[in-house]
Amino acid sequence: MHVIWISTALALIMGISVMFVRMKAANRPTSIKKIILPPFFMSTGALMFFIPMFRLTGSEIIEAVFVGMLFSILLIKTSNFEVRDDQIYLKRSKAFALILITLLVIRTAAKFFLSATIDVGPLGGMFFLLAFSMIVPWRLAMVYQFKKVQREFLTNSPIGKA
Repeated sequence: MHVIWISTALALIMGISVMFVRMKAANRPTSIKKIILPPFFMSTGALMFFIPMFRLTGSEIIEAVFVGMLFSILLIKTSNFEVRDDQIYLKRSKAFALILITLLVIRTAAKFFLSATIDVGPLGGMFFLLAFSMIVPWRLAMVYQFKKVQREFLTNSPIGKA
């Protein structure tokens, strides 16, 4: 049970860190590289599945991916871009922080509830897969939105018409 508490504390710290990073990111121009790198960095966590303790059943994989993709919809809806000073920025969203906190609370409650019936290894694997299944569609949608804003900006700006 101590493992559940420690992993929950780490997840809360990471969730709060993400909120601060996101708020700071709104102050700097963004790029495709800044959008796609986080899922690549996170993907190294999939190495856990080489350890038998973390392996999942087919139904656990489907459940984790489905819930992750469902949660990604909220993140996609609150991520938009704007052009300022001839640069593309991620718009600040008051709803993003609230949604992230809500998802963190739901995830934490689910972890405690599920830890009574699922061993800590598969549970860790499921929550990694859930998070990865949430970030990948979100970031893909962000790339699409970024390119759309970039095309519109280049089409309508004197720089793009030159």
